[in-house]
Amino acid sequence: MSELGKMLIFFGGVLIAIGLLLVLLGRTHLPVGRLPGDIIYRGKNTTVYFPLATSILLSVILSILFYVIGRLRR
Repeated sequence: MSELGKMLIFFGGVLIAIGLLLVLLGRTHLPVGRLPGDIIYRGKNTTVYFPLATSILLSVILSILFYVIGRLRR
């Protein structure tokens, strides 16, 4: 049971680090979330936002990061 607690604390720390990173990136005025290819529909009473290009970019970056981490652990 103590392993589960350690794992939950680790993932909580990772989530805090990701949150801080997102806050700091928001202050740099990078166009993440407003890339060409992000779909925004604004109707009368609704707004639908689908960050397609941002999702693809994030997926590529995370894939490369996990690939490099995997190669370094061998």
